[in-house]
Formats: sequence, structure tokens, C-alpha cells
Amino acid sequence: MPRKSLTAGVNRNWLLAGAALVAATGIGFTAAKLTSPKPPTAAEAPEEGEAGHGEGEAHAEGEGHAEEGAEAEVVAMDDARIKTAGIQLQPVAVGGLGAEIRAQATVEAEPSGQAALTARAAGSIARINKRLGDPVRAGETLALVESREAAQIAADRATATARAELARKVAARERRLYEQKVGARQDLEAAQASLAAAEAEARRAAAAAGAADVSADGRYVRVVSPISGRVTAMSASLGAFVQPETELFRIADPSRIQVEAAVSALDMQRIQPGDRASIGAAAGTAIPAIVRSITPAVDEQTRAATVVLTPTGPLGDLRPGQLVEARMTSARSATRAIVVPDESIQTVEGRSVVFVRTPKGFRAQPVTAGRRTGGRAEILEGLRPGDVIAAANAFVLKAELGKGEAEHGH
Repeated sequence: MPRKSLTAGVNRNWLLAGAALVAATGIGFTAAKLTSPKPPTAAEAPEEGEAGHGEGEAHAEGEGHAEEGAEAEVVAMDDARIKTAGIQLQPVAVGGLGAEIRAQATVEAEPSGQAALTARAAGSIARINKRLGDPVRAGETLALVESREAAQIAADRATATARAELARKVAARERRLYEQKVGARQDLEAAQASLAAAEAEARRAAAAAGAADVSADGRYVRVVSPISGRVTAMSASLGAFVQPETELFRIADPSRIQVEAAVSALDMQRIQPGDRASIGAAAGTAIPAIVRSITPAVDEQTRAATVVLTPTGPLGDLRPGQLVEARMTSARSATRAIVVPDESIQTVEGRSVVFVRTPKGFRAQPVTAGRRTGGRAEILEGLRPGDVIAAANAFVLKAELGKGEAEHGH
């Protein structure tokens, strides 16, 4: 074969191989283009409002979870359930443990809140209208004592009244005679003096009858209560003969009480009238009170002074004769710390919380507790003066909170 023909055949083979390579490359590019995701057109592109709405929904969903988390720290409870659970509420105030004075105290009736009823004259008990524990109204008759002294007192009153009436008539007649120039002046003056004496005697007899509570018919001496309340003691028996001033009933008004606390001479100097106080009853109730007065000296036997407290809130189960604990906050040594009952502090998920009253129930408020002593604790952070907290039986709220979190988890 000629050399020129051989060279032309080789060149043709190279050209065919190159064409095949170019064709393969084109086919691969076309396939890649066809299989790649199509870019969205302007009509298909999401609008800014829709994107913002999606983000808003995600944000709202996040806030919803935050709200659910906040609700997990709230216990819904109305007043009826609070009372049924025995949860005691207490407003908090600044004071500090150093300003607090604790003392044993006794609930006593106010001087005007109790009365001892006695027989005002000797005689036998003819009627008893009240029993032990019965309610009594002021001016109500509890018993009648049949007495000869009552008859004598009634007779004296009737006699004095009749003499006074006669003296008034004589004085009137003497005045007419004197004005008619018939009677003498000295007769008129004597009649006027007799009238004054008779009226004075009538007033004395009436006062004696009133003091003895003599009945209108003069047969009985009435035993009348000067106050409203209840019969707390009774020693009267039907038909029994009683001497004058014998105590038959004792009446007390449970709404008119005071608390008398015994404090040391050192603590007495720190307290002054007007200081805040609280009274701890048997059921764990903390009743607000105020210091009314302090005895100026200590008792020779007990070496203690008496501080009189006046309750300023509902009395609850306080009754005369009951032993209670009084806590007084000295304004002279008060600090900025808040003092709460130790049992009001609960541990929830490793945090110390106090349940604060809200319009719908309670909120678990994280707090920082300080010193603790005598069942009381200082709150350094987390509470504000005026907050109302669950002071007693706060563990019930902790249980309710744990129950709610378990249900939320399911």
C-alpha cells in the first residue's frame, strides 16, 4: 500500500475517536441537566409573608412550650379547696429572725368581754332559763331568785314613789295659796323642801331596785346578763338557796379576746406598743395581731413582763383559756429579711420554693433561704413584702404540683 494512503487512514481513526468522546460528554451533560432539581419560578417562590408566618408558627409553638413549662409551676386551687386541704395563708413582711421575739401566751377574754352573774339578794332559785354553752343576749334573764329581800326592796320603792307623789301635790297646793295671797311663804318653802326630800328618796329606792334587778311584781330577783356571749360556767340548781353575791353563771364573748404573752425583762425593752405580732394556734393558723400594751415591771415570781396582744384578723379557733405561741416583731431591731414558717419552704426539683397565692391558685416561687431556727426561716431573695404564702400544709401543694407534672409528661 502506498505510504500516503496509510497516513490518511490513521488520521481518520483519530477523528472518529474524538467525535465519539464529544458525543459521550454531551449525552452526560444533558442527562445531568434533566435530572437536576428545577429552580422555582417567580410564581412558585414562597412569599415573604408565608415565610414569616411559618417562622411565627414555630416561634408560637416555642412560646406554647414555654407557657406549658410555666403552667407546670402553678397549682390551680379555689378557696373551697384551700379550706378543705387545711392550707393556712399568711402575708409576709420584713423583720428578720433577730427582730422576732417568741413567747408562750394565753388567750384571755377582754375585761368587757366576760361577766360573772350573781344573785343580788338571798333566796331560792325558782327558774333557770339557760344551760351551759347556751347563747345569751345582753339584757336577757338567765334565772329568777325568789326572795323576801326583793319584796322589801319593791315595797320601799313603792312607798318612796307614793310619798314623792304626795309631796308634789302639797307643794302645788301651797304654791296656789301663796299666789292667791292666802298662804304664807314659809309654808310654800317647807312644802318644796319636803318635795325635794321625797323625790330623792324615790330615786334611791328606784336605784336600789334596779341594782338588785327586782322584777316588776317585786317577787323575784332576776339574774340578767350585761353582755352577749355564751354560758361558760354554771353553778345554779333549781330550788337551791343562794346568798347575796353568789356567782351563778359566767358569760364570755368569744369574739372579744386578747392574748397575754410572758416575755423576759430583756425582750421587754425591745417591744413597744404598735409592733406587729402573730399568734400561732393549735391548728397551725397564724393570726395577725398588734402589741397593745406592756406592763411597766416584771412579775416578782415569774420574773416576766406581760405583753397584751390584740388580734387584727379572723380569730379562727382561738378561745379563752387556750395556750398559744406569740411571735412579736420588734420595729427597733427589724432588718430587711423576710421571715416565714420553715414548713412553708418546699423542695421542688432540687430548688427551694414557696407557694405564693395567685388569683387562680398558687405559684411555686423559687427563693433563697437564710438562717433557720425555731421553726422559722429567713428568705433572702424571692419574696416581696405583702405576698401571701401557704404557711401551713404547703406539702399538699407540692404533691398537687408533682401530680400535674406527671400528667403533663404523659
